[in-house]
Amino acid sequence: MRARHLLVLFAFLGAACDANSDAPAGRGAGASAAREPRPGADADCPRVETRRPNAEDQQPAFPGQTRACAVDSDVAYDVVVLARGLEHPWAVEPLPGGDLLVTERPGRMRIVTAAGQVGEPIEGLPRVDARGQGGLLDVALSPDFETDRTIFWSYAEPRRGGGNGTSVARGVLSADRRRLEQVQVIFRAEPTYAGRAHFGSRLAFGPDGMLYITTGDRLDTAMRMHAQQLDNHLGKVLRIAPDGSVPQDNPFVGQADARPEIWSLGHRNIQAMAFDPQGRLWTVEHGPRGGDELNLIQPGRNYGWPLVSYGEEYTGRPIRGAETQRPGYEQPVYYWDPVIAPSGAQWYTGGAFPAWRGSLFIGGLIAKALVRLVVEGERVTGEEHLLGEREQRVRDVRQGPDGMLYVITDEDEGELWRIVPRG
Repeated sequence: MRARHLLVLFAFLGAACDANSDAPAGRGAGASAAREPRPGADADCPRVETRRPNAEDQQPAFPGQTRACAVDSDVAYDVVVLARGLEHPWAVEPLPGGDLLVTERPGRMRIVTAAGQVGEPIEGLPRVDARGQGGLLDVALSPDFETDRTIFWSYAEPRRGGGNGTSVARGVLSADRRRLEQVQVIFRAEPTYAGRAHFGSRLAFGPDGMLYITTGDRLDTAMRMHAQQLDNHLGKVLRIAPDGSVPQDNPFVGQADARPEIWSLGHRNIQAMAFDPQGRLWTVEHGPRGGDELNLIQPGRNYGWPLVSYGEEYTGRPIRGAETQRPGYEQPVYYWDPVIAPSGAQWYTGGAFPAWRGSLFIGGLIAKALVRLVVEGERVTGEEHLLGEREQRVRDVRQGPDGMLYVITDEDEGELWRIVPRG
């Protein structure tokens, strides 16, 4: 079995998803209970995940930290396929008026109209390194987009000597929406590394108007400890102003040998990030073989990787030096073992689906599902998997101005879906 896992690991290094590719796909829709659970619900409640965990000897730090009760929101909805044939789309961003921006990992950004018309690639983007998990990644609108027409995007930037790194650029969308102008790179993650994986790369504007950026640890074992060190940007949540400058209230500003952009550290590879209606920042990061984590982010805190993890190596061996708990390191609010391979997140606040209001939606690549979490305070009390019957890798989910959910799938011929109430 370990030889098989090693073969899968080598295949993984060039894969588009960030997850233990040897894990079976998620169970999909339908594995749910008939009611929402109470906090501290009975241990005998049904679960979405019924397979054995990879790290069977590990125990959660508190009840409900993993395998929450399955729930069934009993919501009737339809899936409208707005677009097909997108090449490994990575992000969807609703525009005012109902159209949508979509990125494709090979380096294309397009506008898909509300009616489903797919536009030509927008001109003016810088070159990307589209090997492995790299390429054109997330996209976010300026908080003042309707007046300044500014767009922000993240990408794997090719750098000198054959290396690359996560970078963030900004540009102004032309009036005809065909090109980006005044393009400038406002952030470059350091150090540069010649790798093909773990770029992180979600973007989100906070209630404070600042831009939050996630990065990964670059996967390779020799790079992991960068996530624990303050002299670099890898394995971090970062916070900058829209012009790329550093806010002076960042937690490590003025500290010797610390990058001032750092907001939190100790992350493996964050590809899902969202602010909740209360303005709190949540991330969902990829674990190794087991140990995907939902974290509530606080400035200056250390989230543990690779010293704290609920996963194991892709070979099935323990992660050297790792524990599930250590003093001074934050615990995940929730974790998955086996993994869902999280990418994209959205707190639902719309009126189209009242039963979903307040839920956290997460894309599942390995799960091939849209994962819905019921969160009460700082605890997960229920989990539901949707869209599993469609058997596609869910890369991103966003709520539109119309209260609908928009989902993209990470496939050679990826799709853009609109989730609408039935009837």
